Amino acid sequence: MPLLCEVAVPVPLARAFSYEVPPALAASVRPGARVLVEFGRKKVLGVVLATSEGAAPEGVRLKPIAAVVDPEPVLPPELLSFLRELSSYYFAPIGEVLRLALPAVEREDVRALEAQGELPGTLSRVKQVGGRKIAYARPTDAVEEPGVLRGQAASVLALLRSNGEMPIARLEEKFGNARAAVKKLASLGLVVTEEREPPRDAFFARPEPRDEPPVLNEAQSAAEARIEEALQGIGAQKSAAFLLFGVTGSGKTEVYLRAIAGCLARGRGAIVMVPEIALTPQLVARFRARFGDDLAVLHSGLSEADRHAMWKRVRTGAVRVAIGARSAIFAPVANLGLILVDEEHDGSFKQEEGVRYHARDMALLRAHRASAVAVLGSATPSLESVHLVRQGKLVELRLPDRAHREATLPEVTTVDLRRIGAGPTGNKLISLPLHRALEKTLAAGEQAILFLNRRGFAPSVVCESCGHVATCLACSVALTFHRARGGRMRCHYCDWEGPMPAACSECRAPALALEGLGTERLEETIAEAFPTARVARLDRDVADGAKAEAILAKMRAGEIDVLVGTQMVTKGHDLGNVTLVGVLNADAALSLPDFRASERGFQLLVQVAGRAGRRDRPGRVLIQTRNPEQPAVQFAKRHDVSAFLEHELADRAEVGYPPFSRLALFRVDALDEEVARRAAGVIAAHAKTSPEGQSRVVEVLGPAAAPLARLRGRYRFRVLLRAKDRRALRAATAAAAAAIPEIDRRVRVVVDVDPVAML
Repeated sequence: MPLLCEVAVPVPLARAFSYEVPPALAASVRPGARVLVEFGRKKVLGVVLATSEGAAPEGVRLKPIAAVVDPEPVLPPELLSFLRELSSYYFAPIGEVLRLALPAVEREDVRALEAQGELPGTLSRVKQVGGRKIAYARPTDAVEEPGVLRGQAASVLALLRSNGEMPIARLEEKFGNARAAVKKLASLGLVVTEEREPPRDAFFARPEPRDEPPVLNEAQSAAEARIEEALQGIGAQKSAAFLLFGVTGSGKTEVYLRAIAGCLARGRGAIVMVPEIALTPQLVARFRARFGDDLAVLHSGLSEADRHAMWKRVRTGAVRVAIGARSAIFAPVANLGLILVDEEHDGSFKQEEGVRYHARDMALLRAHRASAVAVLGSATPSLESVHLVRQGKLVELRLPDRAHREATLPEVTTVDLRRIGAGPTGNKLISLPLHRALEKTLAAGEQAILFLNRRGFAPSVVCESCGHVATCLACSVALTFHRARGGRMRCHYCDWEGPMPAACSECRAPALALEGLGTERLEETIAEAFPTARVARLDRDVADGAKAEAILAKMRAGEIDVLVGTQMVTKGHDLGNVTLVGVLNADAALSLPDFRASERGFQLLVQVAGRAGRRDRPGRVLIQTRNPEQPAVQFAKRHDVSAFLEHELADRAEVGYPPFSRLALFRVDALDEEVARRAAGVIAAHAKTSPEGQSRVVEVLGPAAAPLARLRGRYRFRVLLRAKDRRALRAATAAAAAAIPEIDRRVRVVVDVDPVAML
């Protein structure tokens, strides 16, 4: 009886494909191994999902497996099973899901295939590692002629100008034709390229002295004991899941460290996920101080060679702890016993491109399937996690006090911008109370953080004559003026940028005003108002990865007095001398057209407020708003997270939105508005005529234009499916997705299960 195998190939198709296994390869074709197969007219790398004995269906001739790439399967059975379940849940092609978890191909394996005569060029397009230099692109000071750059070349140049030098491989992760775009830019003298050996991972650049675990307080000890008890049972096919709910500065990290130590003592491995690994070097340093180099740090800044080396150390069990951002959920940790998700409420755990998975939800699934323990930690837990506690699916562990006995939660004051005028700067967002608080803080030799979630110098360029706002030609958003970029306007969605016009494009009047306040303008204004203060800015325009850490290191060393920034400044930084936090415009986050706006805004307020007074010096927080009575502001003022959660859960229950229902969002876009509208209508019709849609068990909302109606030149529509029953929603989503092959090929359709971004 011939041996057959089911192979997933890297194409956007939901199904896998059957191949015949030649007798000579039968011993090495196993689930989780990569194989070379003929697909269409070319050979591609695929992954074996399953094998079986049997004959091909009558009249069907199966192609044979050409070669086996891996001597041993690269995906262990537990991980492979989890990935198949993730693919099914998110309606994501299995080949694309597997790509998220696969390492680069080792060059020696490629040579072995070439020796077998398997098309020498077959794997030239596949990421390979071993003995290769990394190609970098760096922008020059040259200025392009207007209209010369189109498409991805303009976007690549904008990103390089924003971030500075970048590996071309990293550019390719964002732009499919990045290499060709860089070549064009280089021919125009706008970028230069260079090949050199990749740098050593900065997280391991210097030794970290080992630390002595501190004495736990009563609440920390109780939490550790509950997790330890759960770890004792993981060998008996049991799993457990916890919500570690602790105020900012309550010592959640120390509980994580104790949990990992307990897991390792039992011979099991652990995964730790954080929102943005580049912004949490302090956390990595603490893990290295406790566990030495028995951990792998997985992040996008790694070269392919370093990433593969980290992956291999994890897969072979050479290291037993993997720490990283959302993609760490795919780490092939041997004998997995623990998954930790720090700041579980953070929206960055949801992947918004490609396979749209939520790493927090998948952490719970993988821990359950692996009979492991999951711990979700936050000072401002998501409503979804709190709801799971009430359903008995998570066990809540509380840390009600700050870990340092002398540290207390900061005093929070609201500043009503309707009634209180501007301070000496003349800008109303730098109110008189905030100005005075800054004076007092600086006089005492203490530090301040000013939070404003708007990049650039001015959020809009407005004609003073006719009121026209300069907008992006490709997106339905206002252009932001950046003075530091040579006085250019930029779209923060498609990365287009161009010079400031001399006159209004509508009425030709020359009177153009820069309206609003961005972090760049705020930094400049504060520096002028306090000329002896050392002012710095932390946002995506000035800091990414190592640059962000350099700024934070200066803040910790006392070399910065006032740090101005976007939500990058809210990310769990432990800055002991910060005693003042100013939130310049709380209304910006709270007024977005999104049912989660209040929750997200509240989380930002509490998290940024938590940066103040983390040691023996009392902290103070000023929240500026035009609506100080709104619940999110009032609850943040009182540090009453539990009361806010009660209030928000009641509101969600009343309107029937998550966590009291499930959502599936179909995003439809095309260059032609009417083509996109019709396609969205087809999808909505399929959902409405499904049994679940007809019985109204599933509510179908739309089609409707998306709040961000045009993006990168494409018109956007959406169809939203909502249901209380997960199985009913899945059936209706499958019925709607079945319409996709019938739709005009000019249309792009994305299925987003459990969507987070609603714009």
